[in-house]
Amino acid sequence: MLSHGRRRVPGLRREELAQLAGVSYAYYARLEQGYGETMSAEVLHAVARVLRLNEEERDHLVRLAQPERQSTTQAAPPPQRLRPTVQHLLDTIGVPAYVVSRRLDILGWNRLAAAVFGDWALLPPEERNVARLFFLSPEMRDRFADPGRTALRIAGVVRMNAGKSPGDSYFSSLIEELSQKSEEFRQLWARHEVSCGTVGETVRMRHPLVGEFDLVHEPMALPGGAPMRLMTYHAEPGSRSEDALRMLASWEMERLR
Repeated sequence: MLSHGRRRVPGLRREELAQLAGVSYAYYARLEQGYGETMSAEVLHAVARVLRLNEEERDHLVRLAQPERQSTTQAAPPPQRLRPTVQHLLDTIGVPAYVVSRRLDILGWNRLAAAVFGDWALLPPEERNVARLFFLSPEMRDRFADPGRTALRIAGVVRMNAGKSPGDSYFSSLIEELSQKSEEFRQLWARHEVSCGTVGETVRMRHPLVGEFDLVHEPMALPGGAPMRLMTYHAEPGSRSEDALRMLASWEMERLR
């Protein structure tokens, strides 16, 4: 399990890693072979420390090694729906915002989000998925000035969220589809990196009407029921990016008249 992807300690052999983690080689080998359910959290954290994993990667390791006891596949849950109060919140927020499920399905958005990312109302619900749109839709990808960086983030989020839902067959289908249709996703998936997405980071956007502008991304977990996240993007006050966002808002209002 740990022999794939980017190595954090160049040249470190398995025997050395096991010794540094304070376990026998045979014990560590069982972890690599997928028998981590018998291992304590202390051992897993020791391995993560030796490998110099960050917090996201460490948590992902623990989830993979000690998944919840459940069947390998689960019946597909009913489609998630946004509470009307949350949609009202989106409509009243003065910045681009949308809500995604753990599967990265887009459940709701506001007009400014449509102006920045594209009008998702034109798509059937089954196609409104952040990963699917980014890797398979040139229009969505072209909205990011640094698509390579964004691609790495999204692939990492898919891996992270899939690890949180090991019995959800939807992720298997999504990963298979993206791997077949996107060479970029296939290469990124082979790197075995995880991410919880950007938090408070500046994302440079590109729009055919206003050119490039910067938005600060702030995600927030929504309480109650199935996991959902509110994704907001705002421009720095008084910046050219704020002017660009204002122009897009005006254009979107004209488009909808």
